[in-house]
Amino acid sequence: MRTRSATELFTCLCVDDLKGYRPYVPLNAIAIDPRNPNLFAVGGMDKFAQLYDIRKYKWDGSSDFGQPACYFCPQHLIGNEDTGITGLSFSDQSELLVSYGDEFIYLFTQSMGLRNPPFPSSSFMVSMGSDTSKVEPGSIASSSSMDLDGKNAPQVYMGHRNCETVKGVSFFGPRCEYVSSGSDCGRIFIWKKRGGELIRVMEADKDVVNCTEPHPHTMALASSGFEYDIKIWTPKAIERATLPTNIGQVCLFHSVCIEIHILKNLLIAFDLMAWLDPVIYEIR
Repeated sequence: MRTRSATELFTCLCVDDLKGYRPYVPLNAIAIDPRNPNLFAVGGMDKFAQLYDIRKYKWDGSSDFGQPACYFCPQHLIGNEDTGITGLSFSDQSELLVSYGDEFIYLFTQSMGLRNPPFPSSSFMVSMGSDTSKVEPGSIASSSSMDLDGKNAPQVYMGHRNCETVKGVSFFGPRCEYVSSGSDCGRIFIWKKRGGELIRVMEADKDVVNCTEPHPHTMALASSGFEYDIKIWTPKAIERATLPTNIGQVCLFHSVCIEIHILKNLLIAFDLMAWLDPVIYEIR
């Protein structure tokens, strides 16, 4: 709030903390809808991106402002306690990009939002493939915005790797035609927004690229990572750039690394780390 001192608006609570040890969500990202600045989304160590409406806030605290107006989450991540959100971004069309750690990037439209809080019990029934007719009204499975057949599923962007650090995500282009993200491999990945086609991969950092940020008025992109400099990218090449010849192997390796991270998290949850082959620890 634009005041002389900080104002605590609310605490972002976990939707379905089944383990009972995390009453609030450590946040990594916040994004404001450019078409409607009253709306902003937050994301962190939880699988749900939560959308809030600032118009519900009142100075005397006599409102339900702490309750999200909407939730966003890919169906297959509902009930997953081992992933979280590292980056958020709104397009000029109010679409919401959500980047997940140890996972991929997803594009949600406003119609894909879940209006009611997802209940833990219904989350597990959906994730386990149970009969959705038994799910309580108002839960994720019974929400009209969720198409269990995938017809209303978010667009997914794959190929990069987001496991080691907190990475942002952003739109790129005068009409937000592209999606950009950094990667653990030190590259910048750029996809077409519609269809998710990977069209550009650029070597940007010796280690990790954490941030890609577009210029608000011109075709320029800034990137930063573990190195001390900030790089500015502009479309001034004489020849049309192509994807690296080994990009297929790179994307496959990243997918395998993500699967290994997921497996390690599952084994940690079940206290079975001793069963892992030591070679797995060397794949990073």
